[in-house]
Amino acid sequence: MKKVLYFITFFGVVGFNIFSYLFYPSSLQIFDNKLRDEMFLIRGEINTTNSVVIVDIDEKSLKTLGQWPWSRDVISQILINLTNSEALIVGLDLFFAERDTKSPYFLAKKYNLNIAADDYDQLLAEVLANTPTILGYLFDFEKNLTKNILPNIPAIFIQRNKKDDFLLKAKGYIGNIPILQNNTYSAGFVNMIPDIDGVVRNVPLLIEYDDIIYPSLAFEMFRIASGNRRVVIDYSEAGIEDIKLGNYKIKTDRFGRIFINYRGDKNRFTYISAIDIYENNFDKNLIKDKFVLIGTSAGGLFDLRVTPFNTVYPGVEVHANIIDNLIKGDLLVKPDMGELIDIIVMFIVGLIVFVVFYFLSAVLATSLVIFMIIGYFIFSYYLMFYYGYIVNVFLPIVEIIVLVIIFGAINYFLESKKAETLKHAFAKKVSANVMNELISHTQDDILAPRDKDITIFFSDIRSFTSISEKLANPTKVIQLLNLYMTPMVENITIHKGTVDKFIGDAIMAYWNAPVDIENHADEAVSSAIEQIKILKKLNKQIKKEFDLEIDIGIGINSGIATIGEMGSSGRADYTVIGDNVNLASRLEGLNKVYHSHILISEFTYELLKKDYIIREIDLVRVKGKSKPVKIYQVIDFGEADFSYYYEALELYRNSQFDKAKEIFEMLYNSTKDELYNVYQNRCQHFISNPPDKFDGVWTFTTK
Repeated sequence: MKKVLYFITFFGVVGFNIFSYLFYPSSLQIFDNKLRDEMFLIRGEINTTNSVVIVDIDEKSLKTLGQWPWSRDVISQILINLTNSEALIVGLDLFFAERDTKSPYFLAKKYNLNIAADDYDQLLAEVLANTPTILGYLFDFEKNLTKNILPNIPAIFIQRNKKDDFLLKAKGYIGNIPILQNNTYSAGFVNMIPDIDGVVRNVPLLIEYDDIIYPSLAFEMFRIASGNRRVVIDYSEAGIEDIKLGNYKIKTDRFGRIFINYRGDKNRFTYISAIDIYENNFDKNLIKDKFVLIGTSAGGLFDLRVTPFNTVYPGVEVHANIIDNLIKGDLLVKPDMGELIDIIVMFIVGLIVFVVFYFLSAVLATSLVIFMIIGYFIFSYYLMFYYGYIVNVFLPIVEIIVLVIIFGAINYFLESKKAETLKHAFAKKVSANVMNELISHTQDDILAPRDKDITIFFSDIRSFTSISEKLANPTKVIQLLNLYMTPMVENITIHKGTVDKFIGDAIMAYWNAPVDIENHADEAVSSAIEQIKILKKLNKQIKKEFDLEIDIGIGINSGIATIGEMGSSGRADYTVIGDNVNLASRLEGLNKVYHSHILISEFTYELLKKDYIIREIDLVRVKGKSKPVKIYQVIDFGEADFSYYYEALELYRNSQFDKAKEIFEMLYNSTKDELYNVYQNRCQHFISNPPDKFDGVWTFTTK
């Protein structure tokens, strides 16, 4: 029965997944794209080749030179200054579809003035003819509108093994006025075709119009700079395979598109304000031998795009990313056999899940499949950023999740129902972290209270009331606690401890119950040391997110305590109680007095086997206890010399307060350790108020 259900599930889920992929690609592509956007955010920013510079028509330039469009003499001067700075090539992410109405020649003609006047269009045409500049223009895919002229591209486009049309075909265009286009060496289209969600992820390098092939602005700039006039478009059965410029091969998808390998958020490239170029007030070395793009970041000029990194991204920087991709050769592409590869991956992924769930237990199989999901995401990530290939991420992961759910349900009802019922029954009576251990026992009195030698741990956040008042937001308080508790609990678990409960901002845990733990005192102390170290790193994130830092105190004691199920008949929990539990709690509170982080009792100290930097702190009588207890401070792993301190401590306990104070004062001045200051003050107190009989015990009357 199980085998039949598994096979039906496998072929049903995988078949439906492949059917959806082939016949409803656009409906699912948006989810795949979003996952890929997350990969960009995970990867973060990367370095550019430092070969592309953007001349920005920014707010500063508009404020000085006036609203757009500027008169053509301004554009001419900018191009002249860039050429004089030895720019390698200049591309305009803009086009001139109308005559310059601000030109003196145009105004004289408009008002029938018979005077000699400068023609700024003619001026710009002459500048274009004598500078390494190419213009931009725009294709239209919806209307047959044609305006002005298209460029004569000074390149030969050869299509090899072509059996069908795969290049995008335009219906119309908006070009530059003839006087400008005819005097420019070349031009490139500036079209960016966003995905259905508005994000620009891929761009065509070539577009076909009226059976003639035209290059994009970025591609044409790169082609001209490379010195190649011959462009070869290689086809396979599936479509376009690659585009070659001499020996340089550009892998594309079947439609001649590349997927942009964004360098990061906006402003990853060098930006120079257009007004600074116009006024010749810039560092010429920033321009020399560089690809220069002229475009705008000003919001009012409406050339802002949506990218995986930002919803307000200058369109000109998209072109800059493409050029940088072409220079570095780290383009992203869907393989020409991408669909077949994706289908094979979906089949293999489904088969692996089938085998894992069929032959392994549900718990182990689920764990492996979770790693499989993470592994596939990582595999897709590395395939994209290290090899430049894009594969479908969403559907294989969805397939895994669906199969896990269905296979898990089958296992539950056919094989695991009795075990799951037993677990649920125990979960109502004990903590989840001891549930599996309890189930493994067969004796009837496993839940009965009993005495056992254990190590108890308490930790608490210092001044948490003040922290809560500062945050002044219950949601933020919970977020802070979750951020802090999670790694601490994980560390306790790693060291084989059991987290008993959370008491507000405090954590209570214990070792050696219900399972015997070898060297349980060492495990507890080691966990405490590591938690202090974890907190130091965690505070960097807390400071960034909440503008505060937290400090904690930890108290540890070992001894006999009562363990077992305790509570009401309807609500019970497996926990520990006893005087030794209370002592651990008191020790945690004493950290505030001694300015320490970890305090342990003499009973825990006697059980330790590892090497620690540890020192005796005091002989104290805590509230609720009549018998004094020797307490120790744990600082770190390793060893340290506290001989001067112990000499002073012995003098103090022998009532030689003057001599003890001198040593404590010396130690404090050299180390600024607040413990020594505590003892200085005590010595001064006893010097001023000599005790009748001093036994070295310090009594605390409060918790």
